[in-house]
Amino acid sequence: MSLREVVATNLRRLRHAKSMSQEELADRAGINRNYVGMLEREQHSATVDMLEKLAEVLEADPVEFFRRET
Repeated sequence: MSLREVVATNLRRLRHAKSMSQEELADRAGINRNYVGMLEREQHSATVDMLEKLAEVLEADPVEFFRRET
């Protein structure tokens, strides 16, 4: 699994755990909903700053985006 896929999978998992839509996450993070969708579909790579912002909204440690299933 590529790192981009790991980040996408974990972003979706964390968002679902908070029962948030892509639109709600985007609104709270101050970004476009389409961008969230692109991240989750592995069509775009998030910057470190963006991951930090998303983690804050999701109330998660940013390292959670990089956690691989074992």
